[in-house]
Amino acid sequence: MNAHRRVVNGCAFSVLSGCAFRVLSGCASRVLGSSACRVLGGFAVGCFALALQGAFASAQVPVPTERVTFDDAIQRAVRNNPSAAIAAAGILRAEGLLMETRSASRLQVNGIITTTTLNRGVEFDGSTVTPQNQLGATLDVRMPLYAPARWARTAQADEARHVAQVSADDIRRQTALATADAYLTVIARKRVVETNIFARESARAHFDLARELQERGSGSRLNELRAQQELSADETLVEAAQLAVYRAQEALGVLLVADGPVDVTDEPIFAMPPDVITEAASVQGAAGGASRTLLERADLKLFAAEQQLSERVLGDSWKDRLPFLEAVFQPSTSFPSQLFFPQNRWQLLLQLSVPIFDSGQRKGLKLERQAALDVSRATFARALTSARSEVRAAREAISSSERFLASARAGADQAQQVVSIVNVSFRAGGATNIEVIDAERRARDAGTAVAIAEDAARRARLDLLTALGRFP
Repeated sequence: MNAHRRVVNGCAFSVLSGCAFRVLSGCASRVLGSSACRVLGGFAVGCFALALQGAFASAQVPVPTERVTFDDAIQRAVRNNPSAAIAAAGILRAEGLLMETRSASRLQVNGIITTTTLNRGVEFDGSTVTPQNQLGATLDVRMPLYAPARWARTAQADEARHVAQVSADDIRRQTALATADAYLTVIARKRVVETNIFARESARAHFDLARELQERGSGSRLNELRAQQELSADETLVEAAQLAVYRAQEALGVLLVADGPVDVTDEPIFAMPPDVITEAASVQGAAGGASRTLLERADLKLFAAEQQLSERVLGDSWKDRLPFLEAVFQPSTSFPSQLFFPQNRWQLLLQLSVPIFDSGQRKGLKLERQAALDVSRATFARALTSARSEVRAAREAISSSERFLASARAGADQAQQVVSIVNVSFRAGGATNIEVIDAERRARDAGTAVAIAEDAARRARLDLLTALGRFP
């Protein structure tokens, strides 16, 4: 719906004014003649121009009050974005699970207090054998002596904590990439605004000249209306481009956790040191395998850590069939005491638990762990293949964008020269109004192409640094 509104805004003047001119001038031509045709048609176009320009002027795009550099934007987003808090919570949860799992293989101490009431007590020869009411207290102290399954789960929990830490690094990487993309989007859209403003001023100068010539009698109303229509179209493009900049600034503000749009202050260079090109070549030469350079990427580190954890969990499956030995020490006291039991006593137990038959439970767990390992291996292989492809595509994009940018700049310079020559020729009567308008449109399109090419070149360099794990 928003895109539809932008298209309508961009074409409103040209469509509506064109329709008004054709309808009213057609009616006037049939009823009053050709003179009324030109008068009423021009009057309609002028009314629509004033209406649309007034509508656009009534709603100005807000101006951001905060401006940041590229490096500050990346650091602030990584530090303040809610994704960082979520990642920190994931690490904290992994720490808690490790402590919980480790405690199962360590000393456990619990106290038990019991009150017993019988329907009647038992006495023999005046002595109480079993009291009717008795209070007992027991201290239960347990220490696993041989617990391979629990020890394996502790090691797995420690590995899971490492995975959570690597996942936090990958989340910070994704946040930095999203912020860099938003920052570059603001730069590119501001460049488009500059191009459209320059085209608008050129159209305004041409309209002023056409109106001056028409007032002096050496021009025509048709040339004036064409120039005015081009000016109105450029006004619409400027408004749409400024709104696009505002949306990009709002997106950047969201990533920086700012209460409003944020503007940019500098243009990142993304320098390409010689070793970057060497690393990219080495990655291309490592087809079918994982180069050391790629394994430094945070996302590939995460997938590799997940695969390693799955391998450990599956490899520890056989430990579920081993016995479990536990020592239990239980001192206790009771009041009142019984005839055949001392009031204060203790007992020491060694309990050995041996798994014999579980109806397929452990086999099912092993199959589940094997499936998890297969998924992690496939995910890592897919990510590695994608990473190598990203490096190759980024290298080619850098070469292509440099050629594209050179051609676009040359075309923009040539288009401006054409505008200057055509304007001079138009003043001298050697060029038509249509040729001037066509030259201005081509110059505007050429300027937009330069903005697109500059953005593509910046993004290509960023993509290569990202693919090699050099950014952020």
